[in-house]
Amino acid sequence: MHRKLLEENNKTQYNRIMDSYIDIKVRVWRQAGPKAQGHFETYDLKHVFQGASFLEMIDILNEQLVAEHKDPVTYDHDCREGICGMCSMYVNGHPHGPDSAITTCQLHMRKFKDGETITVEPWRSRAFPVIKDLMVDRQAYDKIMQAGGFVSVNTGGVPDANAIPIPKPVADEAMDAASCIGCGACAAACKNGSAMLFVAAKVSQLALLPQGKIEAAARAKAMVAKMDELGFGNCTNTGACAAECPKSVSLANIARLNREFLAAKFKD
Repeated sequence: MHRKLLEENNKTQYNRIMDSYIDIKVRVWRQAGPKAQGHFETYDLKHVFQGASFLEMIDILNEQLVAEHKDPVTYDHDCREGICGMCSMYVNGHPHGPDSAITTCQLHMRKFKDGETITVEPWRSRAFPVIKDLMVDRQAYDKIMQAGGFVSVNTGGVPDANAIPIPKPVADEAMDAASCIGCGACAAACKNGSAMLFVAAKVSQLALLPQGKIEAAARAKAMVAKMDELGFGNCTNTGACAAECPKSVSLANIARLNREFLAAKFKD
C-alpha cells in the first residue's frame, strides 16, 4: 500500500513538472542587414519552461540554431530588468508582447499555450530602421534628446536637494513622466509612427520643474522640430502609444507638450 501511494505521488509530481513545459513554434523575422530583403522563418522548440522569460526563450532558440550550425537570431538587450528598453520586439502583434506595462524581458512563457505559434518582429517604424533580424537603430530618440532634453546649469558646487521647494504632487507628476525609458514602443504602436508620447514625457519631466522652465520654450520647439525632421509621423489621438507603453506614461503629457509648444510659438 505504501509503495502504491509513493508511485502515485511520484506520478503526480512528474505530471505537474511536465505541465510547466510547452512545445511552441517561433516565427521570427530574419534580415541579414539594413538593405537586405527580410523574411520570416519558423522554428520548433520543445519543452520550453513556462517560467522562462521571453528573451531566455530566444536564447534557447539561438543555442539550438548554433548547434545546427545556423546563424543565431540577432536581437538587442542589456539589463533584462525592464529598465533599458532595448528589446525592440513585436510579439504576436504587440510591442513587447501580449501583456500590459512590461518590456519584452519581463514577458514570460506562461503567457503562451502549448502548441502555439509565436510571431516575433522588430519595431515597424520608418525612424527605427532594422540593423539585423530583431535589432533596430533607435538613435532617433537620442537625437531628439540631444536637441533639447536637458537643462543648462552652472557646474560648480552641487546645490542642496531641498534648496528649491517643489510641491509633492508636481514632483510625483514629473517622476511619472521621467519613468519613460525611451524604448520606442509608442512609435512602434502608432499607425503613423509618431514619437509624441516619448517627446511629451521628456518635455513634461522638465517643464514641471523650476530647473526646466528657463529653457522650456526653446526645448519644446527644438525637440518637436527634430522629431519631425527624423521622419516620425503625426499623433493619431488613438491612444495606442499609452496602451502599449511599458511604463504606463500618461497621454496627459501629450496635452502638456502641445501647450508648451503653442506657448513657445506665441512668444515668437
